[in-house]
Amino acid sequence: MARGLTGMAGEGRGTGLILEALRFAAWKHRDQRRKGPKSVPYINHPIDLANVLWFEGRVRDPVVVAAAILHDTIEDTETTPDELRGAFGAVVADVVQEVTDVTWLRKRARKKLQVARAAGSSRRARLVKLADKICNLRDIKAHPPRDWSLERQREYFDWAKSVVDEIRGTNARLERKFDDVYRLRP
Repeated sequence: MARGLTGMAGEGRGTGLILEALRFAAWKHRDQRRKGPKSVPYINHPIDLANVLWFEGRVRDPVVVAAAILHDTIEDTETTPDELRGAFGAVVADVVQEVTDVTWLRKRARKKLQVARAAGSSRRARLVKLADKICNLRDIKAHPPRDWSLERQREYFDWAKSVVDEIRGTNARLERKFDDVYRLRP
């Protein structure tokens, strides 16, 4: 990366944290594309989460917004938890780890584990999870991945609802947004 993030670990709050998270995630996801037919740059997804949290959920906690921007860095890039901890501090890194799938498990087991872990996660992690599910359903509805059958799209919608049902009571605005997009189930 072009410059270090050493100042962020101590700062830990505000717009600077969010901007550094955005820069970090953009660098880490720089060569990745979304699965949809338009192959949009992957960084659009974390930006969408931040927008959903800020504008639709009215979430103003910079730790939550930064964690949302960073939510796929451990899972989808070569970023380590220690790297996040050093760059953004333990609080942000812990939220990102809470929403990170256990990648060594098979897909079906990972999905079940995500449902099982949802209710016990921190409020911050639940907010990131809600935004992620909203954005994923919107993306699937608007631009389903090329190789996803109608049945697979429906399974994803239903699985996402299972996760969200475990974390209801976290943010009524985001839950309504999720329900609105779920009603568009293919």
